[in-house]
Amino acid sequence: MTTKGLPGRVVRIDDETWAEYGQLCEEKGIARAADIRMYVVREVNAWRKAQGLEPRKRKVVVRRKKASDGSDD
Repeated sequence: MTTKGLPGRVVRIDDETWAEYGQLCEEKGIARAADIRMYVVREVNAWRKAQGLEPRKRKVVVRRKKASDGSDD
């Protein structure tokens, strides 16, 4: 399990391609994992559309600030 609560996946990519992909993602301002997830979602949605299936509903992630404990030390 990953720290984000989703199962991890193993993907085998050669070192040179992985390093260049890291540079590409850095220039785009996005993490490699996020870029890969977005690509997979786009591909699955296109496939579902071609199959005549409804697109999956988007999962909305709400990040909340931690509540203060009320102390003013």
